[in-house]
Amino acid sequence: DYELCEEWGHLYPVPREDLINLHREHLLHLLETGDMEKALQLLQRIEDPGICLAISEQSLDQHPSLAASHFLADYLTNHFYKNLTTARRNEIQALYMGSKVLLTLPELSRVNYFHLSSRPLLMLEQLLMNMKVDWVAVAVQTLLQLLGGLEVGFTVEDIDNLLSKYAEKALDFPYALKEKRS
Repeated sequence: DYELCEEWGHLYPVPREDLINLHREHLLHLLETGDMEKALQLLQRIEDPGICLAISEQSLDQHPSLAASHFLADYLTNHFYKNLTTARRNEIQALYMGSKVLLTLPELSRVNYFHLSSRPLLMLEQLLMNMKVDWVAVAVQTLLQLLGGLEVGFTVEDIDNLLSKYAEKALDFPYALKEKRS
């Protein structure tokens, strides 16, 4: 049905908003079914960059699944980096990093942290609070690899400070240790 509507749009004038809505729904459908290749082909078929940007941003704002969010954040960063405001760019890159970290977690646990996908530093803190040390190690490695070229509102020093803070808390004893004398 989407493809038929798309063909109809080529033959007859369709209002811009209707065209954006059609392509957005089609894109979300493809992403939710896991067909990233067709989703990319759909975005490449759209000739007007303004419409393509609107479709991609609106789709991302619908809070699709983890894989779809990751795809859209990556697409927007790679194709429309200069067209985005600094705040929006940081938001999208943070979502990209957060979704990448989520993809490193065990599949059944991702749902518990999905709401933090746009806040990777807070996700890292939540993992530390939940004592998921093995997951934290992988998350930190992922974040350090991604931080090289992205601006997301935090730095490597922020990650180090967070890890130091929780390492200090782990060694904090609420009572004094007394020696046993025989």
